[in-house]
Amino acid sequence: MNEKQPLLRIWELGKSKHGKLICAVMMAVIGTLGGIVPYFAAAKIIVALLQQETNWNIYLSWCAVALGGYLIKTAFYNLALAVSHKATFAILKEIRIRILEKLPKMPLGTVIDTSSGRMKQIIVDQVESMETTLAHLLPEMTSNLLAPICILIYLFVLDWRMALVSLISIPVGMIFLMSVMGGYSKDYEGAVQTTKEMNETIVEYIGGIEVIKAFNQGKNSYAKFSDRVKANAAYYYNWMKKCQLRMSLARAITPATLITVLPAGWYFYQSGSLTMEKFILIIILSMGIVGPLMAAMDFTDNLAKIGTIVGSVDEIIQGEEQQHSNTEVKLKNMDIVVENVSFGYHEEKEILHDVSLTIPAGSLTALVGPSGGGKSTIAKLIAGFWDVNEGRISIGGIDEKKIPLTQLYSQVAFVSQDNYLFDETIRENIRMGRMNATDKEVEEAAKAAGCDAFIRNLENGYETKVGGGGAHLSGGERQRIAIARAMLKNAPIIILDEATAYMDPENEAVVQKAVAKLVQGKTVIVIAHRLSTITDADQIVVIKEGTVKATGTHNVLLEECPLYKEMWQAHIGVKDGEVA
Repeated sequence: MNEKQPLLRIWELGKSKHGKLICAVMMAVIGTLGGIVPYFAAAKIIVALLQQETNWNIYLSWCAVALGGYLIKTAFYNLALAVSHKATFAILKEIRIRILEKLPKMPLGTVIDTSSGRMKQIIVDQVESMETTLAHLLPEMTSNLLAPICILIYLFVLDWRMALVSLISIPVGMIFLMSVMGGYSKDYEGAVQTTKEMNETIVEYIGGIEVIKAFNQGKNSYAKFSDRVKANAAYYYNWMKKCQLRMSLARAITPATLITVLPAGWYFYQSGSLTMEKFILIIILSMGIVGPLMAAMDFTDNLAKIGTIVGSVDEIIQGEEQQHSNTEVKLKNMDIVVENVSFGYHEEKEILHDVSLTIPAGSLTALVGPSGGGKSTIAKLIAGFWDVNEGRISIGGIDEKKIPLTQLYSQVAFVSQDNYLFDETIRENIRMGRMNATDKEVEEAAKAAGCDAFIRNLENGYETKVGGGGAHLSGGERQRIAIARAMLKNAPIIILDEATAYMDPENEAVVQKAVAKLVQGKTVIVIAHRLSTITDADQIVVIKEGTVKATGTHNVLLEECPLYKEMWQAHIGVKDGEVA
């Protein structure tokens, strides 16, 4: 990942609106300079009073000047914020669009493996938190730093000694502030982590509420949920408590310029080296240094957060992409060839070791073996969820990396044991397989998947809403709808990863008949623990510990593969030594 300074990276992310942001900064500077004018006017009025000036026109003139400066400040400040906010919201929209455009280009498996709580925190919360930096920090902090600089320059013109004296309280206060900010990035990173853990626990708790109630685990599960929320609150409490004294000292000492200005100025005035007019003007202007400076200090909190925020956003925007060709290719057939493939997720240890197998077009291939052996990993690699680390996977003789992802996904219908249903009607969830499908085609797919009967028995039939994630349906019903969706897609390659895991034998038989229909002219890959469901497969591939142990038909494997025979005997309950 390309490492850059956080502020520079944020500026880069907002490059499409640089003109408006610069315009906002310039207007904020004008507004801040206008805000200094009343200080000059007040000093002139005080001097006039001390000189017992009786001409009211002088007072009225300086009041008018002060009012003009205030109006300039108000008008330009509001204009600056209006422009910067419009630009910022457009930038945040662009960033979210970039993230959403990036997700399909990333390995699908990586996206699936990232919790929804984490995604929500980045796309919604952390992108939103950039608003303060872009809309306020750039125009306001820039102008608020410029104003004290202008005042200081003028103070040096009036009397360099008093200019230096007026600065004494500021660095003393800043010492306490810097002691807080020194570890702020690390503290904020911890805050992000504890908030992430809390969000994930909340999502897990809500998503698993059905299981929690079914197994009477409400007390234990709520305790975990409660502990995370309390831990989050405790972290922020302890963090603020740790910083409170030093922040209070910083805010008390920094604006106390008069502690040094008044005695020093009186001494210089008494010695005759400072006029009363200059003394009064310096007193008033020295108080004008602190206001903008304190406003700028308020942004130090945001500055410290930026590194973590930008890092999280860039985690997606600059994340690894699958490198596939953009030019659509012509596939002669659906033969799938896996050649010497080795693979491991991210930086984890290797899961697949030099795997090779051939899946002929139009065949039914079953992947079997002990849990954790790599069956699902092979299926997901074929489906394009990840690109292989070593070796090659080809379809129709063409390397998958030369097939555009959109084309590859259109060739594969993937049904796993955990399928997501949208909070839409059953009809629309099935139609996700092919968005232009007619109602009749949707219903025909449902019949083929064996779910038409139970759908029609629902109160609203095909117009029944399934709830978030399909919560209103049973696990078996969700599976059959997912299979109907895959059938409607009518992809030439179908992968069923434990697709009948939640089904009773009767419904499983219905789906197996549907799968039998699918095999005609299609390439079907089935992952199943119930070996009795795949005895008629054209070939069965036995996988253990990331390697292919044997390939053949059911009868051949019973004779030649001890591992398969052992699995078969365990499945049908045959004792050692009995003939299967």
